[in-house]
Amino acid sequence: MYQHHKGSPADFRPLRDVASQLRDQTQDFATSFNTGNYDHAARVFADDGVLMAPHYEGAYGQKHVERLLRQLGEAGYGDIRMETIRVDDSGDMAMELGRFSLMVRRADGAVIPERGKYVRVWRRLGAWLLMADCWNWTSPAVSDRAA
Repeated sequence: MYQHHKGSPADFRPLRDVASQLRDQTQDFATSFNTGNYDHAARVFADDGVLMAPHYEGAYGQKHVERLLRQLGEAGYGDIRMETIRVDDSGDMAMELGRFSLMVRRADGAVIPERGKYVRVWRRLGAWLLMADCWNWTSPAVSDRAA
């Protein structure tokens, strides 16, 4: 026999929209990177996903992405902050545009703020996973500045 459910109104909230899910994934990625959990940060990528960072070869696949993230962390990149500006989705694919800021700690102790923009391509493979992540500077890159 049917019985009326007596749960709270919060139990009936609709599924979260794609933009909210991707914003959360992006923030989880940033937190993982900032805390040195490069393996966790790489898990947001699909098995055949690619990370394309300036001045580095593309990293294809989770293990290579993890290795590149570790290289970036060891090179002094940290304190990354990411802001999603736009998300467009259709079916199982989505595109995210955003901007970021980070700090680069150089060997001489100098800390240099950097900022840039990114584009990410997501695919829903059960969960939303990154197929491609490409970012670039909007300010002169650390490697382009005089020491």
